[in-house]
Amino acid sequence: MAVEKILVIDDEPFIRKTFEEVLRGKRYGVSSASSIAEAERLMKREQFDVVFVDVRLPDGAGMSLLERMAKSNVPPLAIMMSGFGTIESAVECMRAGAFDYLTKPFSIGQIEVLVKKAESYRQMLQVNEYLSAEVAGAKDLVGVSDSIGRLRDMLRKVAPTEATVLIQGENGTGKELVALALYHASTRANLPYIRVNCAALSENLMESEFFGHEKGAFTGAMERREGRFELANGGTLLLDEISEISPRLQAKLLRVLQEREFERVGGTKTIQVDVRVLATTNRDLRKAVDNGDFREDLYYRLNVFPVSVPPLRERDGDIRVLSEYFLARYSKQYNRPELRLTPECIAALEGHHWPGNVRELQNTVERAVIMSEPGAPLISAVLGQGIHPAKNAVEEENEGADKPAENRTKPSTGVLVPLAEVEKEHILKVLEACSNNRTRAADVLEISIRTLRNKLHEYRAAKE
Repeated sequence: MAVEKILVIDDEPFIRKTFEEVLRGKRYGVSSASSIAEAERLMKREQFDVVFVDVRLPDGAGMSLLERMAKSNVPPLAIMMSGFGTIESAVECMRAGAFDYLTKPFSIGQIEVLVKKAESYRQMLQVNEYLSAEVAGAKDLVGVSDSIGRLRDMLRKVAPTEATVLIQGENGTGKELVALALYHASTRANLPYIRVNCAALSENLMESEFFGHEKGAFTGAMERREGRFELANGGTLLLDEISEISPRLQAKLLRVLQEREFERVGGTKTIQVDVRVLATTNRDLRKAVDNGDFREDLYYRLNVFPVSVPPLRERDGDIRVLSEYFLARYSKQYNRPELRLTPECIAALEGHHWPGNVRELQNTVERAVIMSEPGAPLISAVLGQGIHPAKNAVEEENEGADKPAENRTKPSTGVLVPLAEVEKEHILKVLEACSNNRTRAADVLEISIRTLRNKLHEYRAAKE
Protein backbone atom coordinates (compact mmCIF):
# COMPACT_ATOMS: atom_id res chain seq x y z
CA MET A 1 0.00 0.00 0.00
CA ALA A 2 1.50 3.37 -1.09
CA VAL A 3 -0.43 5.23 1.65
CA GLU A 4 -0.39 3.83 5.17
CA LYS A 5 -0.39 6.70 7.69
CA ILE A 6 -2.60 9.80 7.50
CA LEU A 7 -2.60 12.91 9.71
CA VAL A 8 -5.69 15.14 10.04
CA ILE A 9 -5.14 18.69 11.36
CA ASP A 10 -8.38 20.55 12.19
CA ASP A 11 -9.69 22.38 15.26
CA GLU A 12 -13.22 20.96 14.85
CA PRO A 13 -13.62 17.66 16.82
CA PHE A 14 -16.45 16.47 14.57
CA ILE A 15 -14.28 16.69 11.44
CA ARG A 16 -11.39 14.87 13.11
CA LYS A 17 -13.73 12.11 14.30
CA THR A 18 -15.29 11.74 10.84
CA PHE A 19 -11.89 11.31 9.22
CA GLU A 20 -10.81 8.78 11.84
CA GLU A 21 -13.94 6.64 11.41
CA VAL A 22 -13.85 6.70 7.59
CA LEU A 23 -10.12 6.05 7.16
CA ARG A 24 -9.70 3.49 9.93
CA GLY A 25 -12.57 1.60 8.35
CA LYS A 26 -10.39 1.43 5.22
CA ARG A 27 -7.48 0.11 7.33
CA TYR A 28 -5.37 3.26 7.20
CA GLY A 29 -3.42 4.42 10.24
CA VAL A 30 -4.91 7.77 11.31
CA SER A 31 -3.69 10.40 13.77
CA SER A 32 -5.25 13.80 14.42
CA ALA A 33 -4.25 17.20 15.81
CA SER A 34 -6.17 20.36 16.65
CA SER A 35 -3.29 22.82 16.18
CA ILE A 36 -0.03 23.40 14.31
CA ALA A 37 2.03 22.85 17.45
CA GLU A 38 0.38 19.49 18.16
CA ALA A 39 0.77 18.44 14.52
CA GLU A 40 4.49 19.25 14.55
CA ARG A 41 4.99 17.13 17.64
CA LEU A 42 3.29 14.20 15.91
CA MET A 43 5.32 14.64 12.71
CA LYS A 44 8.56 14.60 14.67
CA ARG A 45 7.65 11.19 16.11
CA GLU A 46 6.52 9.45 12.94
CA GLN A 47 6.32 9.79 9.18
CA PHE A 48 2.98 10.40 7.45
CA ASP A 49 2.11 9.72 3.83
CA VAL A 50 -0.84 12.14 3.56
CA VAL A 51 -1.72 15.17 5.69
CA PHE A 52 -5.14 16.91 5.64
CA VAL A 53 -4.63 20.49 6.86
CA ASP A 54 -7.25 23.13 7.67
CA VAL A 55 -6.30 26.52 6.19
CA ARG A 56 -7.21 28.35 9.45
CA LEU A 57 -6.00 26.94 12.77
CA PRO A 58 -6.01 28.43 16.30
CA ASP A 59 -2.23 29.04 16.34
CA GLY A 60 -1.65 30.08 12.72
CA ALA A 61 -2.27 29.47 9.03
CA GLY A 62 -2.24 25.86 7.89
CA MET A 63 -0.22 26.87 4.83
CA SER A 64 2.75 27.60 7.08
CA LEU A 65 3.13 23.83 7.49
CA LEU A 66 3.64 23.26 3.75
CA GLU A 67 7.15 24.73 3.67
CA ARG A 68 8.21 22.80 6.80
CA MET A 69 6.84 19.50 5.48
CA ALA A 70 8.61 20.02 2.15
CA LYS A 71 11.97 19.97 3.95
CA SER A 72 11.52 16.41 5.23
CA ASN A 73 13.32 13.53 3.48
CA VAL A 74 10.04 12.05 2.24
CA PRO A 75 7.51 14.89 2.34
CA PRO A 76 3.85 13.88 2.77
CA LEU A 77 1.19 14.88 0.30
CA ALA A 78 -0.69 17.86 1.76
CA ILE A 79 -4.43 18.31 1.12
CA MET A 80 -5.69 21.71 2.27
CA MET A 81 -9.23 22.14 3.72
CA SER A 82 -11.28 25.29 4.08
CA GLY A 83 -14.83 26.36 4.88
CA PHE A 84 -14.22 29.62 3.04
CA GLY A 85 -13.00 28.17 -0.21
CA THR A 86 -12.33 30.46 -3.14
CA ILE A 87 -10.51 29.94 -6.42
CA GLU A 88 -7.81 32.37 -5.29
CA SER A 89 -7.30 30.47 -2.05
CA ALA A 90 -7.08 27.13 -3.86
CA VAL A 91 -4.59 28.47 -6.40
CA GLU A 92 -2.44 29.94 -3.62
CA CYS A 93 -2.35 26.60 -1.79
CA MET A 94 -1.45 24.68 -4.92
CA ARG A 95 1.36 27.10 -5.72
CA ALA A 96 2.67 26.67 -2.17
CA GLY A 97 2.99 22.92 -2.77
CA ALA A 98 -0.38 21.43 -1.79
CA PHE A 99 -1.35 18.18 -3.52
CA ASP A 100 -5.08 19.02 -3.57
CA TYR A 101 -7.77 21.27 -2.08
CA LEU A 102 -10.99 20.26 -0.25
CA THR A 103 -13.87 22.65 0.40
CA LYS A 104 -16.09 22.24 3.48
CA PRO A 105 -18.62 20.80 3.88
CA PHE A 106 -17.49 17.62 2.12
CA SER A 107 -18.80 14.07 1.81
CA ILE A 108 -17.27 10.78 2.91
CA GLY A 109 -16.95 9.89 -0.77
CA GLN A 110 -14.78 12.94 -1.40
CA ILE A 111 -12.41 11.87 1.39
CA GLU A 112 -12.08 8.38 -0.05
CA VAL A 113 -11.51 9.69 -3.59
CA LEU A 114 -8.75 12.04 -2.44
CA VAL A 115 -6.97 9.32 -0.48
CA LYS A 116 -7.14 6.96 -3.46
CA LYS A 117 -5.82 9.73 -5.68
CA ALA A 118 -2.94 10.34 -3.28
CA GLU A 119 -2.26 6.63 -3.09
CA SER A 120 -2.07 6.31 -6.89
CA TYR A 121 0.21 9.33 -7.10
CA ARG A 122 2.62 8.03 -4.45
CA GLN A 123 2.69 4.64 -6.12
CA MET A 124 3.47 6.29 -9.45
CA LEU A 125 6.37 8.16 -7.83
CA GLN A 126 7.72 4.91 -6.40
CA VAL A 127 7.42 3.14 -9.75
CA ASN A 128 9.10 6.04 -11.54
CA GLU A 129 11.93 6.00 -9.02
CA TYR A 130 12.41 2.28 -9.64
CA LEU A 131 12.28 2.69 -13.40
CA SER A 132 14.70 5.63 -13.23
CA ALA A 133 17.16 3.46 -11.33
CA GLU A 134 16.63 0.64 -13.84
CA VAL A 135 17.32 2.78 -16.90
CA ALA A 136 20.20 4.63 -15.26
CA GLY A 137 22.51 1.67 -15.76
CA ALA A 138 25.20 1.29 -18.39
CA LYS A 139 24.43 3.39 -21.46
CA ASP A 140 27.13 1.83 -23.60
CA LEU A 141 28.24 -1.67 -24.47
CA VAL A 142 31.49 -2.78 -22.86
CA GLY A 143 33.94 -4.41 -25.27
CA VAL A 144 36.68 -3.84 -27.83
CA SER A 145 36.00 -6.68 -30.27
CA ASP A 146 35.13 -6.09 -33.93
CA SER A 147 31.73 -7.75 -33.44
CA ILE A 148 30.78 -5.31 -30.68
CA GLY A 149 32.10 -2.44 -32.82
CA ARG A 150 29.78 -3.46 -35.64
CA LEU A 151 26.88 -3.75 -33.21
CA ARG A 152 27.55 -0.21 -31.90
CA ASP A 153 27.52 1.12 -35.46
CA MET A 154 24.15 -0.49 -36.14
CA LEU A 155 22.66 0.92 -32.94
CA ARG A 156 24.02 4.38 -33.70
CA LYS A 157 22.20 4.36 -37.03
CA VAL A 158 18.85 2.98 -35.88
CA ALA A 159 18.55 4.65 -32.44
CA PRO A 160 17.39 8.12 -33.66
CA THR A 161 14.69 6.57 -35.88
CA GLU A 162 11.24 5.30 -34.97
CA ALA A 163 11.88 1.83 -36.42
CA THR A 164 10.84 -1.29 -34.52
CA VAL A 165 13.96 -3.26 -33.57
CA LEU A 166 14.13 -7.04 -33.09
CA ILE A 167 17.12 -7.96 -30.89
CA GLN A 168 18.19 -11.61 -31.20
CA GLY A 169 20.84 -13.57 -29.34
CA GLU A 170 21.60 -16.44 -26.99
CA ASN A 171 20.68 -16.32 -23.32
CA GLY A 172 23.06 -14.15 -21.32
CA THR A 173 24.45 -12.15 -24.25
CA GLY A 174 23.01 -8.84 -23.03
CA LYS A 175 19.94 -8.29 -25.21
CA GLU A 176 18.27 -6.11 -22.56
CA LEU A 177 21.42 -3.99 -22.31
CA VAL A 178 21.32 -3.46 -26.08
CA ALA A 179 17.68 -2.36 -25.78
CA LEU A 180 18.64 0.03 -22.99
CA ALA A 181 21.49 1.46 -25.08
CA LEU A 182 19.02 2.01 -27.94
CA TYR A 183 16.63 3.81 -25.60
CA HIS A 184 19.33 6.10 -24.19
CA ALA A 185 20.50 7.05 -27.70
CA SER A 186 16.97 7.64 -29.05
CA THR A 187 14.95 10.83 -29.32
CA ARG A 188 12.66 9.40 -26.61
CA ALA A 189 15.40 9.06 -24.00
CA ASN A 190 13.63 11.40 -21.55
CA LEU A 191 10.26 9.69 -21.96
CA PRO A 192 8.96 6.46 -20.37
CA TYR A 193 10.88 3.19 -20.81
CA ILE A 194 8.63 0.23 -19.91
CA ARG A 195 9.58 -3.45 -20.02
CA VAL A 196 7.37 -6.55 -20.17
CA ASN A 197 8.89 -10.00 -19.54
CA CYS A 198 6.68 -12.13 -21.78
CA ALA A 199 8.22 -15.37 -20.52
CA ALA A 200 7.20 -14.70 -16.92
CA LEU A 201 3.44 -14.20 -17.45
CA SER A 202 0.52 -16.47 -18.21
CA GLU A 203 -1.60 -15.70 -21.28
CA ASN A 204 -4.43 -14.05 -19.30
CA LEU A 205 -2.08 -11.96 -17.18
CA MET A 206 -0.05 -10.98 -20.23
CA GLU A 207 -3.09 -9.53 -22.00
CA SER A 208 -3.91 -7.42 -18.96
CA GLU A 209 -0.25 -6.38 -18.64
CA PHE A 210 -0.17 -5.31 -22.28
CA PHE A 211 -3.51 -3.54 -22.58
CA GLY A 212 -4.83 -3.02 -19.03
CA HIS A 213 -8.34 -3.85 -17.88
CA GLU A 214 -11.59 -2.26 -16.75
CA LYS A 215 -13.12 -2.73 -13.32
CA GLY A 216 -15.02 -6.02 -13.19
CA ALA A 217 -13.42 -7.35 -16.40
CA PHE A 218 -12.54 -10.58 -14.57
CA THR A 219 -12.43 -11.97 -11.05
CA GLY A 220 -10.12 -9.81 -8.99
CA ALA A 221 -10.35 -6.76 -11.27
CA MET A 222 -11.45 -4.42 -8.47
CA GLU A 223 -10.52 -1.21 -10.29
CA ARG A 224 -9.46 0.03 -13.70
CA ARG A 225 -5.80 -0.54 -14.50
CA GLU A 226 -3.66 0.89 -17.29
CA GLY A 227 -1.52 -1.55 -19.26
CA ARG A 228 2.11 -1.26 -20.30
CA PHE A 229 1.25 0.22 -23.70
CA GLU A 230 -0.56 3.09 -22.00
CA LEU A 231 2.24 3.59 -19.47
CA ALA A 232 4.76 3.72 -22.31
CA ASN A 233 2.74 6.22 -24.35
CA GLY A 234 5.15 8.69 -25.91
CA GLY A 235 8.13 6.54 -24.93
CA THR A 236 9.59 3.08 -25.53
CA LEU A 237 8.20 -0.39 -24.77
CA LEU A 238 10.49 -3.42 -24.54
CA LEU A 239 8.81 -6.77 -25.19
CA ASP A 240 11.33 -9.15 -23.65
CA GLU A 241 11.28 -12.75 -25.00
CA ILE A 242 8.54 -11.94 -27.52
CA SER A 243 8.54 -15.52 -28.83
CA GLU A 244 6.72 -16.70 -25.69
CA ILE A 245 3.37 -15.00 -26.35
CA SER A 246 0.38 -17.11 -27.41
CA PRO A 247 -1.07 -17.12 -30.96
CA ARG A 248 -4.25 -15.35 -29.77
CA LEU A 249 -2.26 -12.55 -28.19
CA GLN A 250 0.00 -12.35 -31.24
CA ALA A 251 -3.04 -11.28 -33.28
CA LYS A 252 -3.90 -8.50 -30.82
CA LEU A 253 -0.30 -7.35 -30.67
CA LEU A 254 -0.16 -7.16 -34.47
CA ARG A 255 -3.12 -4.80 -34.48
CA VAL A 256 -1.46 -2.49 -31.94
CA LEU A 257 1.75 -2.39 -33.95
CA GLN A 258 -0.17 -1.66 -37.17
CA GLU A 259 -2.91 0.68 -35.95
CA ARG A 260 -1.38 2.00 -32.69
CA GLU A 261 -4.70 1.44 -30.93
CA PHE A 262 -6.38 -1.13 -28.66
CA GLU A 263 -9.12 -1.65 -26.04
CA ARG A 264 -8.55 -2.58 -22.41
CA VAL A 265 -9.66 -6.05 -21.33
CA GLY A 266 -13.40 -5.78 -20.65
CA GLY A 267 -13.58 -2.31 -22.22
CA THR A 268 -15.04 -0.86 -25.42
CA LYS A 269 -13.23 2.48 -25.62
CA THR A 270 -10.48 2.55 -28.26
CA ILE A 271 -7.23 3.92 -26.87
CA GLN A 272 -4.58 5.34 -29.19
CA VAL A 273 -0.91 5.31 -28.26
CA ASP A 274 2.40 6.51 -29.67
CA VAL A 275 4.97 3.90 -28.63
CA ARG A 276 8.28 2.76 -30.07
CA VAL A 277 8.55 -1.02 -29.71
CA LEU A 278 11.73 -3.00 -29.11
CA ALA A 279 11.60 -6.80 -28.86
CA THR A 280 14.08 -9.47 -27.79
CA THR A 281 14.19 -13.21 -28.35
CA ASN A 282 16.64 -16.07 -27.82
CA ARG A 283 14.86 -18.20 -30.44
CA ASP A 284 15.07 -18.25 -34.23
CA LEU A 285 11.77 -16.55 -35.05
CA ARG A 286 12.05 -17.41 -38.75
CA LYS A 287 12.17 -21.08 -37.80
CA ALA A 288 9.26 -20.54 -35.36
CA VAL A 289 7.25 -19.08 -38.27
CA ASP A 290 8.08 -22.09 -40.46
CA ASN A 291 6.97 -24.43 -37.65
CA GLY A 292 3.68 -22.55 -37.23
CA ASP A 293 4.50 -21.30 -33.72
CA PHE A 294 4.70 -17.61 -34.61
CA ARG A 295 2.61 -15.47 -36.95
CA GLU A 296 4.43 -14.55 -40.14
CA ASP A 297 2.79 -11.12 -40.42
CA LEU A 298 3.79 -10.28 -36.83
CA TYR A 299 7.33 -11.47 -37.52
CA TYR A 300 7.67 -9.06 -40.44
CA ARG A 301 6.15 -6.25 -38.38
CA LEU A 302 8.74 -6.82 -35.63
CA ASN A 303 11.66 -7.55 -37.93
CA VAL A 304 11.89 -4.05 -39.41
CA PHE A 305 15.45 -3.69 -38.16
CA PRO A 306 16.98 -6.96 -36.91
CA VAL A 307 20.00 -6.85 -34.59
CA SER A 308 22.04 -9.90 -33.54
CA VAL A 309 24.01 -9.82 -30.29
CA PRO A 310 27.15 -11.98 -30.62
CA PRO A 311 27.88 -14.71 -28.06
CA LEU A 312 30.88 -14.13 -25.80
CA ARG A 313 32.93 -16.86 -27.51
CA GLU A 314 32.86 -14.76 -30.72
CA ARG A 315 34.02 -11.55 -29.02
CA ASP A 316 37.82 -11.68 -29.31
CA GLY A 317 39.49 -9.65 -26.59
CA ASP A 318 36.30 -8.85 -24.67
CA ILE A 319 36.61 -11.47 -21.93
CA ARG A 320 39.48 -9.64 -20.25
CA VAL A 321 37.82 -6.22 -20.69
CA LEU A 322 34.52 -7.45 -19.27
CA SER A 323 36.25 -9.27 -16.41
CA GLU A 324 38.06 -6.09 -15.36
CA TYR A 325 34.80 -4.12 -15.67
CA PHE A 326 32.92 -6.56 -13.41
CA LEU A 327 35.90 -6.79 -11.03
CA ALA A 328 35.86 -3.02 -10.52
CA ARG A 329 32.09 -3.05 -9.93
CA TYR A 330 32.02 -5.89 -7.39
CA SER A 331 35.25 -4.89 -5.64
CA LYS A 332 33.51 -1.66 -4.74
CA GLN A 333 30.20 -3.34 -3.89
CA TYR A 334 31.75 -5.94 -1.56
CA ASN A 335 34.52 -3.73 -0.18
CA ARG A 336 37.40 -5.77 -1.59
CA PRO A 337 39.87 -2.96 -2.42
CA GLU A 338 42.85 -3.32 -4.73
CA LEU A 339 41.80 -6.67 -6.20
CA ARG A 340 43.49 -7.47 -9.50
CA LEU A 341 43.46 -10.26 -12.05
CA THR A 342 46.56 -12.43 -12.17
CA PRO A 343 47.89 -13.73 -15.54
CA GLU A 344 46.84 -17.22 -14.41
CA CYS A 345 43.32 -16.00 -13.71
CA ILE A 346 43.07 -14.20 -17.06
CA ALA A 347 44.26 -17.35 -18.84
CA ALA A 348 41.59 -19.40 -17.07
CA LEU A 349 38.85 -16.92 -17.97
CA GLU A 350 39.91 -16.65 -21.60
CA GLY A 351 40.20 -20.43 -21.91
CA HIS A 352 36.63 -21.09 -20.80
CA HIS A 353 33.85 -21.62 -23.38
CA TRP A 354 31.23 -19.48 -21.52
CA PRO A 355 28.00 -21.24 -22.57
CA GLY A 356 26.12 -18.77 -20.35
CA ASN A 357 27.80 -15.83 -22.11
CA VAL A 358 28.27 -12.46 -20.39
CA ARG A 359 25.83 -13.30 -17.59
CA GLU A 360 27.90 -16.38 -16.65
CA LEU A 361 31.11 -14.32 -16.70
CA GLN A 362 29.50 -11.65 -14.53
CA ASN A 363 28.34 -14.21 -11.95
CA THR A 364 31.75 -15.89 -11.96
CA VAL A 365 33.60 -12.64 -11.24
CA GLU A 366 31.10 -11.67 -8.53
CA ARG A 367 31.53 -15.03 -6.79
CA ALA A 368 35.33 -14.78 -7.10
CA VAL A 369 35.32 -11.31 -5.52
CA ILE A 370 33.29 -12.62 -2.59
CA MET A 371 35.72 -15.51 -2.08
CA SER A 372 38.85 -13.37 -2.33
CA GLU A 373 40.80 -11.70 0.45
CA PRO A 374 41.00 -7.86 0.52
CA GLY A 375 44.11 -6.61 -1.22
CA ALA A 376 45.04 -10.05 -2.59
CA PRO A 377 45.22 -10.88 -6.29
CA LEU A 378 42.30 -12.74 -7.84
CA ILE A 379 43.51 -16.30 -8.49
CA SER A 380 41.94 -19.03 -10.62
CA ALA A 381 41.16 -21.15 -7.55
CA VAL A 382 38.23 -18.85 -6.65
CA LEU A 383 36.65 -18.85 -10.10
CA GLY A 384 34.58 -21.96 -9.48
CA GLN A 385 34.24 -25.42 -10.95
CA GLY A 386 35.05 -25.95 -14.61
CA ILE A 387 37.20 -22.82 -15.01
CA HIS A 388 40.88 -23.69 -14.94
CA PRO A 389 44.07 -22.00 -16.14
CA ALA A 390 45.61 -23.07 -19.41
CA LYS A 391 48.10 -25.92 -19.18
CA ASN A 392 51.17 -23.78 -19.81
CA ALA A 393 50.22 -21.57 -16.88
CA VAL A 394 50.48 -24.45 -14.41
CA GLU A 395 53.09 -26.71 -15.96
CA GLU A 396 55.58 -25.88 -13.25
CA GLU A 397 53.04 -26.50 -10.53
CA ASN A 398 52.11 -29.90 -11.96
CA GLU A 399 55.73 -30.86 -12.53
CA GLY A 400 56.50 -34.00 -10.60
CA ALA A 401 52.85 -34.87 -10.06
CA ASP A 402 53.65 -38.51 -10.78
CA LYS A 403 56.46 -38.66 -8.23
CA PRO A 404 55.98 -40.51 -4.95
CA ALA A 405 54.05 -38.50 -2.38
CA GLU A 406 57.07 -38.08 -0.10
CA ASN A 407 59.03 -36.40 -2.94
CA ARG A 408 56.34 -33.92 -3.92
CA THR A 409 56.35 -30.29 -2.89
CA LYS A 410 54.03 -29.94 0.08
CA PRO A 411 51.48 -27.13 0.39
CA SER A 412 52.81 -24.06 2.17
CA THR A 413 50.47 -24.67 5.08
CA GLY A 414 51.56 -28.27 5.50
CA VAL A 415 47.96 -29.17 6.36
CA LEU A 416 45.61 -31.36 4.34
CA VAL A 417 42.01 -30.17 4.68
CA PRO A 418 39.03 -32.49 4.02
CA LEU A 419 36.83 -31.46 1.09
CA ALA A 420 33.82 -31.06 3.41
CA GLU A 421 35.74 -28.45 5.44
CA VAL A 422 36.69 -26.54 2.28
CA GLU A 423 33.03 -26.54 1.24
CA LYS A 424 31.92 -25.37 4.67
CA GLU A 425 34.42 -22.50 4.73
CA HIS A 426 33.37 -21.49 1.22
CA ILE A 427 29.66 -21.45 2.08
CA LEU A 428 30.16 -19.49 5.31
CA LYS A 429 32.36 -16.89 3.59
CA VAL A 430 29.78 -16.35 0.85
CA LEU A 431 27.01 -16.07 3.44
CA GLU A 432 29.02 -13.48 5.40
CA ALA A 433 29.76 -11.48 2.23
CA CYS A 434 26.04 -11.48 1.45
CA SER A 435 25.24 -10.05 4.92
CA ASN A 436 23.63 -13.37 5.92
CA ASN A 437 21.03 -13.05 3.18
CA ARG A 438 20.41 -16.73 2.43
CA THR A 439 18.55 -16.13 -0.83
CA ARG A 440 21.40 -14.03 -2.18
CA ALA A 441 24.04 -16.47 -0.93
CA ALA A 442 22.26 -19.45 -2.52
CA ASP A 443 22.15 -17.57 -5.81
CA VAL A 444 25.89 -16.84 -5.69
CA LEU A 445 26.67 -20.45 -4.70
CA GLU A 446 24.35 -21.69 -7.46
CA ILE A 447 22.47 -24.01 -5.09
CA SER A 448 18.86 -24.00 -3.92
CA ILE A 449 17.86 -22.17 -0.75
CA ARG A 450 16.74 -25.55 0.62
CA THR A 451 20.20 -27.06 0.09
CA LEU A 452 21.82 -24.06 1.77
CA ARG A 453 19.42 -24.33 4.71
CA ASN A 454 20.24 -28.04 5.14
CA LYS A 455 23.98 -27.35 5.02
CA LEU A 456 23.72 -24.67 7.72
CA HIS A 457 21.62 -27.02 9.84
CA GLU A 458 24.37 -29.66 9.56
CA TYR A 459 27.03 -27.17 10.66
CA ARG A 460 24.98 -26.11 13.69
CA ALA A 461 24.27 -29.76 14.63
CA ALA A 462 28.00 -30.58 14.42
CA LYS A 463 28.76 -27.87 17.00
CA GLU A 464 26.25 -29.21 19.52
